[in-house]
Parts: sequence; C-alpha cells; structure tokens
Amino acid sequence: MKLSDKISFWTDAGDYDLKSAKAMQKAGRYVYTAFLCQQALEKYLKAVCLKRTSKEAPRTHNLVYLAGLVELELTDEKLELLTELTSYYIEGRYPDYKRKVSGTVSKGKADEMLAKTRGVVRWLKSSLQ
Repeated sequence: MKLSDKISFWTDAGDYDLKSAKAMQKAGRYVYTAFLCQQALEKYLKAVCLKRTSKEAPRTHNLVYLAGLVELELTDEKLELLTELTSYYIEGRYPDYKRKVSGTVSKGKADEMLAKTRGVVRWLKSSLQ
C-alpha cells in the first residue's frame, strides 16, 4: 500500500469517527461523543505521523504522546484537549469506568469537546497538505 493510501485510510477513519461523534451528540450519548472525539484525533495524529516520518505510528491511544512524536507545537488549549480526550479512551473502553464517567459528561461539555475537536482536525488536515 502506498504512503498516500495509508494516510487516506487514517483520515477517512478519523472523519468517520468525527461524524459518529456528532451522531452520538445528537442522540444525547455524551460519553460516546467524547470517546469518538478521542478516536478521531488519534487517527488524524497517526496520519500526520505517517506523513512526516513515512513510518507507522506506534500502537498507542495517548494523544499527547502521538503529538510529541511529530513535534507538533500545541497551544495550551490543544494540549488540554488532547490530555482530556486521552482519558476518555480508557473510560470508553472499560464498562465500569464508562458507567462512572457517563454522568459527568454534560451536553455542554460534550458540545465543547466536539467543537474543539473539529478545530484540531482542521488544523491537522492543514498539516497534511
């Protein structure tokens, strides 16, 4: 598979997750909104890693670590978002944590995470051009 095809694989998957996050938001499933925002950014960061290094990104879900691998200059706001969303990967994957955290993600919080994720995705897309 060509490098460009691999990058497209990751960005297509990231776009799918972002659309799914919007659907979960509309359905009122806010913990899943957060989880899918994390997934979308993870996939975009892996695409950026491929673009910049021509190597597959490591199998990790830590968004801050992935951003560090490609030396992205993160604003405090972006760093805070990546840090927060990384925690939702774990919480989204394990049922006991999911039950505990599901009540803590309000509609307003999920709206904010989704809006910020869209902004970071736009920023990452620009670095792929």
